[in-house]
Amino acid sequence: MSSSVPAPQTSGSEEDAQLMVDERKRKRMLSNRESARRSRMRKQQHLDDLLSQVTRLKEEKSQILMQVNLFTEQYARLESENMVLRTQVMELTDRLRSLNSVLHIVEELSGLAMDIPEIPDPILKPWQLRCPAQPITASANVFQC
Repeated sequence: MSSSVPAPQTSGSEEDAQLMVDERKRKRMLSNRESARRSRMRKQQHLDDLLSQVTRLKEEKSQILMQVNLFTEQYARLESENMVLRTQVMELTDRLRSLNSVLHIVEELSGLAMDIPEIPDPILKPWQLRCPAQPITASANVFQC
């Protein structure tokens, strides 16, 4: 025996209400999908921007490191040249003192008055040097090992 259970009778307004609920669910689901898609696109754009920034900053870092290396080399070269020049100044000052002492001896022995200028301390007061600036040729390689 087969018994058939009659389907419950729904009125048209209940079906319309159910259709409206289903339509709202479908629209909400589509809206959520679109929102999720936009969110993924924003996230991807943000990631692309960050990767671009990383690349740019790595390039800047590389350029800065090259400049630092260049300045370090220049500093070492100038420091070496400075050391050569300081040594030359000290040697020339010693020579000048020796020559002045010889002039004092000649002055005492000859009785002639000589104009012997005072020797300024070039390391403490380099602006007092009264000698004309003349190039002194020297090599910075003297102090390199």
